[in-house]
Amino acid sequence: MSGVYYFQKDSLLLPAQEDISGPVLEIPLNIDNVPVIDRFTVPALADKGVISCAMVSPEAELPSDIQAVPVRQVLALLASHIADSTGPVAGMLRAFHIGQWRAESQFCGRCGSKNADDPGGPARICPACARMEFPRITPAIITIIINDEDKALLAHNKKFVPGMYSLIAGFAEAGENLEAAVARETREEVNIEIDSIRYIVSQSWPFPYALMIGFCARHVSGTITPDGTEIEDARWFGKNELPLLPGPGSVSRILIDRWLEGKM
Repeated sequence: MSGVYYFQKDSLLLPAQEDISGPVLEIPLNIDNVPVIDRFTVPALADKGVISCAMVSPEAELPSDIQAVPVRQVLALLASHIADSTGPVAGMLRAFHIGQWRAESQFCGRCGSKNADDPGGPARICPACARMEFPRITPAIITIIINDEDKALLAHNKKFVPGMYSLIAGFAEAGENLEAAVARETREEVNIEIDSIRYIVSQSWPFPYALMIGFCARHVSGTITPDGTEIEDARWFGKNELPLLPGPGSVSRILIDRWLEGKM
């Protein structure tokens, strides 16, 4: 893979005035006049190549020919490339994920000594107690729930922009399998029971460290009652009465689009 992925905070650095496309992510950038706080390479997953990455200081002023594009926006604009696990979007996500983890794993979690890089791969190793630490990956479930009228349950989280609705989601707990997490999160957030829980699709989602695992399920019983803590509102929506939805590029939108296309 050519070039280096440069990140500043939660943004990918790209040539200014360029339309974002899959190939543009691989254009080499030469940013020699801004401070880089971390530079590293990691093995690519699909071949024997490497992915290069540089984390630019959050306070650095960028040259006029460079733009900082939020990674979420990049994913939305390149939604059609997300399924390609060997392409530039996958490489960018891997670099971003590991870059965030490196910033938070500089010291040993057991003895507090400063970690060193493991020469064998993307890991940290403590020179004092030999504890190894690997990039964190947190499993998170997200579920499209459908009732007998072929309506989907969409919910408005307090963190969403006004009017936006998405799917029930949450993190798997220790000792819990994914199907149990789907049922528990649904019960906790909207107080209904479901069955026929079925895996659909997954996606690396480094906001932060998550692997989003998408499911579909069927409503069995109960009346929707938002928890009032995370979920402000939740309703059944038909295909012709949809609210504002998440943009392309996310598992939630992939699941909703598959339902709209009759593929559930």
